[in-house]
Parts: sequence; C-alpha cells; structure tokens
Amino acid sequence: MTTEPPKFHVHAIAAEVLARVRTSGVDVSGNPVVPVRADGDEPLRCCLRNARPGEALILFGYEPPIGASPYREIGAVFAHAEPCAGAGEAYPPAWRGRRQVLRAYDARGWIVDAVVHEGVDPEREIARLFANPAAVQLHSRNVAYGCFMFTVTRDNR
Repeated sequence: MTTEPPKFHVHAIAAEVLARVRTSGVDVSGNPVVPVRADGDEPLRCCLRNARPGEALILFGYEPPIGASPYREIGAVFAHAEPCAGAGEAYPPAWRGRRQVLRAYDARGWIVDAVVHEGVDPEREIARLFANPAAVQLHSRNVAYGCFMFTVTRDNR
C-alpha cells in the first residue's frame, strides 16, 4: 500500500505584517525600515521570487511567528516597497534548485529536525519532516546567510 505524501501550504510573510511595516516605517524591533533599490536577485518574502534590478524594496527585521520559544529569531528580509500580487501556496517555482535549510518546529516552537536540501525535490524533504507528527510548521532559510525565506504548514483539510 502506498501513501500519498502530506499536502502542505507555503506562506510568504503575511500581508497584514507587510502592511504594518510599510505603514509604520519600523520593524518588529522598532528599527527604521530601509528603502533600497534592488541590485537584482534579492529574495523577496512578499511574493517568493527574486527581485529584478531597479525594483523598489524595503529591508527590515522580521520575526517568524513560532510562539514564546528559545528558538525565536529576528533577521533581515527584503520585500517590495509597495504591495504586490503576493505568492501562491506551492513551493516557489523561482527557488527550485536553490539550496535551502528546512527547520521543523513543534507546537512549543522548538526545533525537532532540520535538513539542508538542494531544492530539486523539496516536496520529498517537506514530506519527510512532516512525517514526524510533532512537526507543526517548517521554516525555509537561506543556507549562506541563515535568513528566513518562508513558512510551510500542513494541509489539515
């Protein structure tokens, strides 16, 4: 008997978080949001693709929501300076083949597993991490800089 791998949803930074940062001009730590002009290839956490040269971006500190946990982190992320179309819920097509770290977090916000994958078959690694029933969300992170890329949750329907 074969079982189908668990379905999942990929989440960019929430639109309401982006709106708050764009409107207030400060990040989660109270630091000013920095407007930048894209060189190109900056990973955008609003629409989960790389920036094109010349696009208007913001750089700000972001804290992925995992609850009150010793593993909470704040890191720099790029997003469009103005609202964009956002992202779908599938693995970002533009980032296939991009080496990433996937960290699995439990309900307490503690890391229960992690893997470095090459981006060739991310669904396999996501399914493997979600095979652990304690894993409630995954975070994709940049290998070189360690910064947050996106969240993955199970499809519990």
